[in-house]
Amino acid sequence: MNALLELLRQNARLSLEVLADKLSSTPQKVAEKIARLEKEGVIRGYQTMVDPAQTTSKQVTAFIEVRLRPERGDGFDRLARRIARFEQVKSCYLTSGGFDLLVLVEGDDLMGVANFVAEQLSSLDGVVSCSTIFRLKSYKENGFFFGSDESVERLPVSP
Repeated sequence: MNALLELLRQNARLSLEVLADKLSSTPQKVAEKIARLEKEGVIRGYQTMVDPAQTTSKQVTAFIEVRLRPERGDGFDRLARRIARFEQVKSCYLTSGGFDLLVLVEGDDLMGVANFVAEQLSSLDGVVSCSTIFRLKSYKENGFFFGSDESVERLPVSP
């Protein structure tokens, strides 16, 4: 991956001066490159990683495995884009394996997610089946660790 993009993925709040220093460049050149990457759509936005255990939010996250019936000419694309447009859907991925899409959904509570799956997602023409998995705890997301900063000892391995 591009060194600039990797630095921004790790910490999008680094100053142009720090980025330039790490890339052996100038702040102006780094700013121009970032502007070009944004204009080209390579950089789609900037987000903050929030540890859900450190907030008072009761919001729940679910991973939904979705099996689809492919459409002639479009395969899975049209239906996947339609699913991705739902407000509850935070991420949507075409996958290999036993299901076609992995959909990340957030809701106010378990019933909110269950209702979304039952009433909106599974009722779409072309959706064959759904399997919902609720997130219970986060340990690492997008390269960031959650929870205690204590070092974890390796488990003993015996022959």
